[in-house]
Amino acid sequence: VAAQPIVGRGVFLPIDGGILMGPMQGYTVLELAGIGPAPMAGMMLADMGATVIRVERPSNNQSSVSEPVSGRGKKSLVLNLKTEQGLTSLLSLIERADVLIDPFRPGVCEKLGIGPELCLTLNPRLVFARMTGWGQTGPLSQAAGHDINFIAITGALHATGRKGEKPVAPLNLVGDMGGGGMLLANGILAALLERERSQQGQVVDAAMVDGAAQLMWMFHGFAAQDGWDATQRESNILDGGAHFYDTYECADGKYVAVGAVETQFYKLLVEATGLDESALGNRDDPADRPAMKQVVTDLFITKTQQQWCAILEGSDACFAPVLNFIEAPEHPANIERKTYINIEGVVQPAPAPRFSRTPSVVAHGTHQLGQDNNAVLQEFGFSKQAIAKLNEAGILG
Repeated sequence: VAAQPIVGRGVFLPIDGGILMGPMQGYTVLELAGIGPAPMAGMMLADMGATVIRVERPSNNQSSVSEPVSGRGKKSLVLNLKTEQGLTSLLSLIERADVLIDPFRPGVCEKLGIGPELCLTLNPRLVFARMTGWGQTGPLSQAAGHDINFIAITGALHATGRKGEKPVAPLNLVGDMGGGGMLLANGILAALLERERSQQGQVVDAAMVDGAAQLMWMFHGFAAQDGWDATQRESNILDGGAHFYDTYECADGKYVAVGAVETQFYKLLVEATGLDESALGNRDDPADRPAMKQVVTDLFITKTQQQWCAILEGSDACFAPVLNFIEAPEHPANIERKTYINIEGVVQPAPAPRFSRTPSVVAHGTHQLGQDNNAVLQEFGFSKQAIAKLNEAGILG
């Protein structure tokens, strides 16, 4: 297939007439404009080849224009849903769509006149995918919140941070993205897969608090075997409590990450760094770990990050330099694997996961508000005269 590179990193797009498409090609997704996890799920589906149409509100301060990454590959349609014509137009699109992504609090779509009961009556094959923080039901369902609040009641926030210090917010990765966007995308794909058997759509209720709880599955297993103290931070094997699973400062003020959990990898770490294993104590005795951590701390501060990379990187010592997200795209492993791409001047993660036969692509960067109004409506069967009337009435932004 004839293709052209995106900004020289060897990532390819089809040119006109090409057939290179992702595995979701042929599916149409309507994404009601929101922020955070819902746009992430839409981005993943667009990367995988789905036609994703982001339905924006006029003068929306949460528009895709402010999201140069999550808006990639999507079409932008601006509709005034507070008007009868705007609502009717959206319902016409919903009749032919495969997925509708609802990013609002419970009940908002119902108030707008596009609740799941009506939409599934109009289109029984529709997957009505709802993304909230607290879920569609429960005592907190109508309360405002953000990632830090949702992960607070799952144990994830309490477990993150240093001993004797306050919990540390892990950005908004656990609630919004891992527990939200990826969970929503997973639910949509499962519902579409099931639809192939039943020929029926359904409602997907994805809640960030549920997703964050799912991400904590391993620690519930550890606790059930008396292998984790849930009351303490930096006191367990994977929370920085062990000297072989932590970050260490180097001579240049940069950091490295060590994760030599298994004994065979730990032995390689000890040998490569020149540590005296006999002087370290019992690596599996929590009582010995503070003293062992100090020994390792004193060791890593003697060399720069790059010097330690030369000694350890690429070995089975489970080692990596700690990079910020501006440095990350320049790491040789990320360059070779094309983990990052440059779309219209914006460096960003490449589509994932990867497919051998139907690779994901980024068709274009974020479109401007309403850039695709006419094209989208024409694709859904609106005549030029009907579109002109919507424009004249101010329904399209």
